Amino acid sequence: MTGPHQDHPLVTAGAPFDVAEAALVLVHGRGATAQSIVQMADEFHQDGVAYLAPQAARNTWYPNAFTAPVESNEPGRMSGLQAIDDAVSTANEAGIPTDRVMVLGFSQGACLASEFVARNPMRYGGLAVLSGALIGDIVDQDDYDGDLEGMSVFLGCSDVDPHIPENRVHESAAIFEQLNGDVTKRLYEGMGHGINQDEIDQVSTMVAGLVE
Repeated sequence: MTGPHQDHPLVTAGAPFDVAEAALVLVHGRGATAQSIVQMADEFHQDGVAYLAPQAARNTWYPNAFTAPVESNEPGRMSGLQAIDDAVSTANEAGIPTDRVMVLGFSQGACLASEFVARNPMRYGGLAVLSGALIGDIVDQDDYDGDLEGMSVFLGCSDVDPHIPENRVHESAAIFEQLNGDVTKRLYEGMGHGINQDEIDQVSTMVAGLVE
């Protein structure tokens, strides 16, 4: 498909494609940039891992809250999902198998990353959802079907995040468990909207597992 995010180049860093053993697709939050989330990846750097970060048009994947009706966030939502799919395909075309391609997002990007994996379930290298959850005014387990084949899924969020309702994190974790994901869910008391050291440690372990 073509959409508002398809005209933006993919930012890459880390291991060059010709030597990379694995890849990490990074999806930035609202108002941020692909370059900024690639820089964040230095926190969990591993040799042999290529970083790929799509860039949202005007730094925003979709206009409204992720809990708004899905239709109100089109075409941005669908174009964002395509941008993630394009990044995964770029890694595949470089010879990196899907089960060594991990997807990570923060905030609005975490919502989009979780939606991409839940709507396109297969064994990726893992999924890290940092301050995000599945998209829509409601999420219904009957709308999700497929098999993640025991893939690691990490959801980390504050219990009082001003943008992410705690209950939606629980609902999202349940859907990933239904999809046969190996789910770890962490709700951090009073943290606010951000990333803490425990989340960095969790993601670092997941990224290291891509090249073990």
